[in-house]
Amino acid sequence: MEIANIHEAKSQLSKLVEHAMNGEEVIIAKAGQPMVRLVPIHADDSPRVGGQWKGRVRIADDFDALPDDIAAAFGIEPQ
Repeated sequence: MEIANIHEAKSQLSKLVEHAMNGEEVIIAKAGQPMVRLVPIHADDSPRVGGQWKGRVRIADDFDALPDDIAAAFGIEPQ
């Protein structure tokens, strides 16, 4: 585990990010107190599957249709 104060983190951010990407725990502290943990973001590569919310979501009867001018602004053909 590596602990860096805010001043060190400012001047050595690239090094700290590299350590975090290599699996090392990196803590940034202020006045000796741990404030944040630097962790890598791992992309979710699993494909999205449709229909996950089927049966859980319902559209209210009083829901207004999308106005044609707004649909056109987004390139949606009016129905």
